Order: sequence, then structure tokens, then C-alpha cells
Amino acid sequence: MMNRRDLLRAAGAAGAVSLAGCAGLFGTTTTNSREPPLVENRPDAVYVPTHREGMKPIGMARAGDLMVATSYSYAHRFWPVENEGGEYVAKRQDVERDDAVHLMTRVWEPETGVVIPDAGVTVALARDGESVFEEVVYPMLSQRMGVHYGDNAPVGGDGTHQLSVTVGGLDDLARFGAFEGTFGSAATANFEWTYSEAERNKIPFELLEEKQGTRGALDTMEMSMGDGMSMPMGSAPTPDSLPGAALGEATAGDLRFVGRVAEADRFGDDPYLLVSPRTRYHAYVLGAMGLSATVSDGKFDGTLQPGLDPEAGYHYGASVPGLAADDTVELGVDTPPVVARHEGYETAFFDVGPVTLSG
Repeated sequence: MMNRRDLLRAAGAAGAVSLAGCAGLFGTTTTNSREPPLVENRPDAVYVPTHREGMKPIGMARAGDLMVATSYSYAHRFWPVENEGGEYVAKRQDVERDDAVHLMTRVWEPETGVVIPDAGVTVALARDGESVFEEVVYPMLSQRMGVHYGDNAPVGGDGTHQLSVTVGGLDDLARFGAFEGTFGSAATANFEWTYSEAERNKIPFELLEEKQGTRGALDTMEMSMGDGMSMPMGSAPTPDSLPGAALGEATAGDLRFVGRVAEADRFGDDPYLLVSPRTRYHAYVLGAMGLSATVSDGKFDGTLQPGLDPEAGYHYGASVPGLAADDTVELGVDTPPVVARHEGYETAFFDVGPVTLSG
């Protein structure tokens, strides 16, 4: 974790800004946040947040074999997930006084559209040759903006900025098929961004007074980068499009698990237990989970490793000799998704009990 974030947590929560009397909002408030107070008595589940906001694209560029898209919106609260004494909790991160925007970066493989949800991503921003922001940004999940990396950031005022996004190598991630041997080295995408506070203030923002706090999720925002190209949101493949034979599905705690027995050569000599977790709404892939499995007849009892496959996308799996489609598989969520959450996700995906895959 970067020192700036440690200092923010030590300083305590900054007040969120209400929209009451919003004339001259950005000239009179102490932060650049437009958010109303949080809903009281939020459910321990995915819920409709207090508001809906848009975004503005910055650009799209390659970083080695991967594609990177950048965009921004208003600075806003979010919740990194941290381990406190062996318990994972969502810790609210409020807007700092100098935070002008929420920067977002999405990373994917352009030939397949497979989104990378769990990488080391560093964002650096400079204006007139002077650095104004450089951080290892958080892997994040947003109802509207999907799977991305992001953080609140200062910009140093209106003008032309140089933005770079460095994606670390993925050597800790098992890669299959056409992905084998790729994405091993860090690569950087560079952008030039002309920022204007007035243009930022035109980003749509809507309060959701009637629906806020109810179970459910906002619609995904279609995001075009302005050149006719759109970027993938990070939804998992449909169950029928996953490789191998169906092993079963299960839903628990707003998480849905899809299991397959994959026997393609790229997965090795033994059958491959492939588990694709996704959110209940939008089927967003979930990185940085601790997932274990127990297979009937003592065939397997252990941890599933994260993997990346052109057909299955980001998933968790293990080689299991003798695995068959009629086996019973019990899954355990040992660690919830350790990704920062936008509002509406911060209370979800914790305390998920064991689930059994069934057809």
C-alpha cells in the first residue's frame, strides 16, 4: 500500500458532500466529490447505490501484448479490502481535498477481449514536466464501470497532461493456450490528456432517491472511447461457452460459480477442474480470491490457482486425475475478492459459506 493512502486512513474519514444547494458546487465545497450521504442500514449484499454517474474517456493504447483504456469521473469514495487480524473488511476511502478526479484504467487482451482483473498497475500523471500523481492503483469493481483499476487523483489544474499506465508482468498467473508464455514482462501505455475542470463538471450525475439501498445493481455503462471502439467490461463467458463438460453451478452471497471438466491438451495430461466465479449481476469476473475445492471420492482437496485462458478468461483451477462430470465438488471461499469496491459492492461477497456445484 502506498504511503499516501496510509496517511489518508490515519487522518480519518473526510465528510462526503451533499448535493443540497448545488449551485456553484465545485467552487464552494472542500472536496471535489458530489456524493450524498450513504444509505443507512445497507444490506450485506449487492445494492443500488445513492447515485449514478458517467465518465469521460481519455484514450486507448497498447502496453505490449495488452490493450489499455483510460477514463475519468468525479472523485468519489471507495472501499479497499484489507486483512485486519485475519478478517477481511472493506475500509472506506474518502476523497482527499486535492483529489480532482477518479482515474480508471482497464486492461485486456485485444484479440479475445479477455479482461485482466488482477495485475500490478501503476499510473503516473505529469503536467508541464512536473509529477502530480504516481501510485500503484487498486484493482476495482464497479456496477456501472465493471472490472478496472482506479484511484482518486489530483491533476494540478487545467491543461495538457502526460499520463502513463504500466502493467506489471503476469508470471504469477497460470496461462493456457495462446496465452502461454505471454504477458511476462511489464509494459507501458502512454497518453496525452487535456483536462478541463469545466468539462469534468459536465459529466452526468443523477441521484437515485427511490431505489438506493435496494437489492440489485445499476445497468452497465456502455463505454466508447470516441473512435468507434468500445472496451470490454470484464464479464465472464457464459456457462455454455466455457471449455469442457458441465460440472454444475452454484449461487451464494451474490456470487455465482460455474464449474467445468476441461480436458483440452492445453490444460495438461489430467482433467482440469475449471471454476469461473462471477457476480450475480453482470457476471463480472472476480480476481484475487482464495478458492478451494473438495472433489468426491478423495480425488482432490486443495487450493485452486488463478488462471488465464483465451476461451475461459480469468478463472480458478487445478489438475484433478480422474475428474468426471458426475463428481460432486464442494467449493470454499477462503478469501473474499480482495479488490476495491465502488459503492453498492462494499458490503457484498463476505462470509460466503461452502457451496456445492450441481447440475
